[in-house]
Amino acid sequence: MGAADSDQKVRVRRKRMTGKERRQQLLEIGRELFAERGYDASSVEEIAARAGVSKPVVYEHFGGKEGIYAVVVDREMRTLLDMMGEALTADHARSKIEKAALALLRYVEENTTGFRVLTRDSHVASGTGSFASLINDIASQVEHIMVAEFEERGYDPALAPMYAQALVGMWALTGQWWLEVRKPRREVVAAHLVNLAWNGLSSLESKPQLETKERRSKR
Repeated sequence: MGAADSDQKVRVRRKRMTGKERRQQLLEIGRELFAERGYDASSVEEIAARAGVSKPVVYEHFGGKEGIYAVVVDREMRTLLDMMGEALTADHARSKIEKAALALLRYVEENTTGFRVLTRDSHVASGTGSFASLINDIASQVEHIMVAEFEERGYDPALAPMYAQALVGMWALTGQWWLEVRKPRREVVAAHLVNLAWNGLSSLESKPQLETKERRSKR
């Protein structure tokens, strides 16, 4: 192989990325790093090093680590919310619960890195970047469904937000657990979540009370 051919291959390998390509590369690297180490343990220096660029390039595109993190979190939240929103358009209440549970677990399975970013105990760079905020966003969608169900069954619809939080919290925390163990398979986990949720909701007492009364200390 001649010197000219060698020089040409080097030029091909060193072909500059477009601004869009570089931005996407930095986002992917940031996403992986945030999933591995969390926000606080990640740095612009390492993102730049993995991308093979200088730190000013990262600042030019995102203004710093905070900018990358905010975009990564926003994308992941929109992806999961879209999947959950689509699931909650089913015709019947039980179908909604089944499809929502499956949607969450499918997201965990197919977007493991993204789910790790969302659930890590890391600094929140944007106002919507916390896992609690994500749960609230999903619960707000579930809440409207539960209000209608409560009214139809004669339960107090004012309590629907609390039940929505409990239901979505159960899904989300189970998803965190399943992220690590990955068994049983997705459909089995979803079936057990639905079993607990649906049978619990279908047998609700209109005015539940604790069987054991709380003892109040005397002052």
